[in-house]
Amino acid sequence: MINLAIIGCGGMSRAHTGRFSHGDRAKIVATVDIDSERAQAAAELFEGARAETDYRKVLDDVDAALLVLPHHLHYPIGMECLSRGKHVMLEKPMAISEQECLELIDASENAEKVLMIAYCQRFNPLIVRLKELMDERAYGDLFQLSIWTEQLTKYHPGHWALSAKTLGGGQLFSHGCHYIDLLLWFLGRPIEGTHMGTNFGTPWMEREGTSNVAIRFENDALGYHFGTWGARGTRLKYAIHAHCTEAMVEAALTGGKVIVHKGGNEEVIMEASSAKHTVEEMGHFLDCIEKGTPPFTDGWSSLQGLRVIWRLYEAEENSSIADLRGCGIEDVV
Repeated sequence: MINLAIIGCGGMSRAHTGRFSHGDRAKIVATVDIDSERAQAAAELFEGARAETDYRKVLDDVDAALLVLPHHLHYPIGMECLSRGKHVMLEKPMAISEQECLELIDASENAEKVLMIAYCQRFNPLIVRLKELMDERAYGDLFQLSIWTEQLTKYHPGHWALSAKTLGGGQLFSHGCHYIDLLLWFLGRPIEGTHMGTNFGTPWMEREGTSNVAIRFENDALGYHFGTWGARGTRLKYAIHAHCTEAMVEAALTGGKVIVHKGGNEEVIMEASSAKHTVEEMGHFLDCIEKGTPPFTDGWSSLQGLRVIWRLYEAEENSSIADLRGCGIEDVV
């Protein structure tokens, strides 16, 4: 039995409660938050769990920790957990600087402990099936992958996510990192790209609340991501369109379908709920702990996606095109 702690019991932690259906393999023994009421409310969801306000008090009693924290706290608390010999599943993004990411990776390797970044979309059954179809070239060659994420996300004044310093950037860095990761996973080595962001329409954000990314890849395929936290209405919601030489394949993530569009016709080839992909993700984390194997979404591959974002930000500030060579997942040695 692997004993786990949830460190951070704010809004995002509630999104993770459904992942713990591995009762025969893992047990939540502690929940931690600086707000004692939030820690207690989370503890009540797990039989026998205790609530604490100081994460250091629980580390001697656990094998692993799930860190669901403000981004600027990922590094210091992640480092403390790893230095105490604990496996860590860390909410995305890994950290807010490249140096912090490198030190977290180094700490996990020195401690011989799992460091897994919670890029849960790689475990979404709809996306997994779409990736299989692309790898099989079931509908020809993939030449354009477009990803839309349209939602309304507002925070109360003073919330840490409003600040570029504590968030690490804007909407692209905080949420778009999921989809930059997918673009790299699907399309391979990036060559160049551009980003345009704005907080027009999302004035509560210090940095961009709406983001547009375009990337050219080594094989000349293109990737696009549009994300906004300012959608007052939406039709696409969460959707991926894979344009291939013989058809367009759509992963309608909100609707739970994979649809093939060809010659004016539509064919639903898969229906599945994406709500349980965090269960698969947690199962993979437990597998890695038990078998001593590296996670699918490890620190190195996750860092590559953040490097893309940092280069895009820098190029945007300089009104130039970002050089993204060397940022492919397969470029990790």
